[in-house]
Amino acid sequence: AAFTTVPVIGVPCRSSISIDGWDSVLSILQMPPGIPVATVAINGSLNAGILAAQMLSVNNNDMFNKTVEYKENLKLKIVKANEELQKEKFNFRTN
Repeated sequence: AAFTTVPVIGVPCRSSISIDGWDSVLSILQMPPGIPVATVAINGSLNAGILAAQMLSVNNNDMFNKTVEYKENLKLKIVKANEELQKEKFNFRTN
């Protein structure tokens, strides 16, 4: 990020170290003033891709429309999963 003026998206990755990727998160978040880095969740490469598409679609109508369509399909997938989950019946209370 320090060597470029284009937007940089940091994707922290889990490592074999016992802190489960938080070392990666902190190294991305703690960039010095003047070196901005957008950061997504640990192993959040899908969100990084969506964020990059949203950034690039500011001046690209075709990419904008594809990004909107992709996110709408994600929404429909979640709505469908929620509807299917509502059909499940349990004989005990969970809360």
